Amino acid sequence: MANTPSEYVTLVSSDGYEFVVRRESAYVAGTIKRMLDPASNFAEAVSGRCVFENINGVVLEKVCEYLYYNEKHRNTKDVPDMDIPPELCLELLMAADYLNGEVPYLGRCRLTSKS
Repeated sequence: MANTPSEYVTLVSSDGYEFVVRRESAYVAGTIKRMLDPASNFAEAVSGRCVFENINGVVLEKVCEYLYYNEKHRNTKDVPDMDIPPELCLELLMAADYLNGEVPYLGRCRLTSKS
């Protein structure tokens, strides 16, 4: 009998936080999809666990939130903006670039001064 991958995968941040997400939701991010591809022979494909040494827990939590947000609104018109704290915009943009994901909501980040 073939070993079928689990429906869920674990994403681990640089500070040790673990997020269990649906595999299909995680596939929005090209890097994660390639890491989990059984043909890749990556350890992540066998374990179903991806460790991101350059993404902290706060940012990875927002990435996971987006993975589900994207899935929920995949075929929807006039998608409402996702709530993104301005102080996370730059780090999320860098994470999205690393993860090779689509993050159209980041164009809506408004940086405001706190003076």
